[in-house]
Amino acid sequence: MLRLIFLLLLACLFATQASADLPAAEGTVLLTIIGKIRHTNRLELAEFDQQLLESLEQQEVTTHNPWFVGNNTYSGPLMRALVEAVGADKNSNMRIISLNGFVAEIPVSDSLDYDLILALKKNGRLQRIRDRGPLFTIYPFDEHPHLNTEMHYNRSVWQVKTIEFF
Repeated sequence: MLRLIFLLLLACLFATQASADLPAAEGTVLLTIIGKIRHTNRLELAEFDQQLLESLEQQEVTTHNPWFVGNNTYSGPLMRALVEAVGADKNSNMRIISLNGFVAEIPVSDSLDYDLILALKKNGRLQRIRDRGPLFTIYPFDEHPHLNTEMHYNRSVWQVKTIEFF
């Protein structure tokens, strides 16, 4: 009986380690990922601080958008790298939730079809909350003019705090 209990405890330990394959966030958590994900670092969710976000594949895009005058350069992790890091299904959708409660739904396929980024920086500087940061979903509007639609503008969420995969 003791052997069975020991084996069950050992199996639970390995199951917990298998699901917690992302490193833990050590700094201030900027982003929380919830929903249908396979890789976590805290219970059944994934938390990302600046260091973890910067460890993902990065992209820089210079583009216009309706909220700022002229072109600006945004940089941060590719959304598809984030999808891969948390093990989300590539055929699923993302619910992007901002600090003020604004919600937009984006098909994960957008992150595969375009260099959609979760911008940490604007013009080389970390984005502050008052400047629509710390994270801003950016589409490459100038590289893909067909993205200049109200639908894609609405998917460009600023002050991102949570992404839910469903």
